[in-house]
Amino acid sequence: MDDIIVARALHVLAVVVWIGGVSMATTVALPAIRRGDLGENPLKAFEAIERRFIWQARTSVIIVGLSGLYMTWQLDLWDRFRMPSFWWMDAMVGLWLLFTIVLFIGEPFVLRRHFHRFATERPETAFAWLHRAHWILLGLSLVTVFGAVAGSHGWSIF
Repeated sequence: MDDIIVARALHVLAVVVWIGGVSMATTVALPAIRRGDLGENPLKAFEAIERRFIWQARTSVIIVGLSGLYMTWQLDLWDRFRMPSFWWMDAMVGLWLLFTIVLFIGEPFVLRRHFHRFATERPETAFAWLHRAHWILLGLSLVTVFGAVAGSHGWSIF
């Protein structure tokens, strides 16, 4: 049973780093970049922050996925994915999948190339779009975290 305790602790720790980073980017970094607080070149400021955080986010997402899969397998929780009262488990997997696609496919193969051009040509529009996308991701993340914590302690909306 110690393995489940370690898996759960790693899972929560990785979620804190991951979603904490999304929150910091959404509520602190992107507003500062958009205001010009971090220099005249918003793209340069964004890339400096992103370059340092992207590996933390990717590592966290990998740990969350592996620890979540391990706990689901070891505790045989598969049937919960079919139960409405455990909607938050589906939400966790969906959110994890969304971020995994963004971090491992979207960012390196699509966003890096196209966002760079977009931000160079129309920086205000590009960073407004990026900021809105981060608010959506943060909102989905907070609802999911709330549902998971409350749901794992017995609360249900169904």
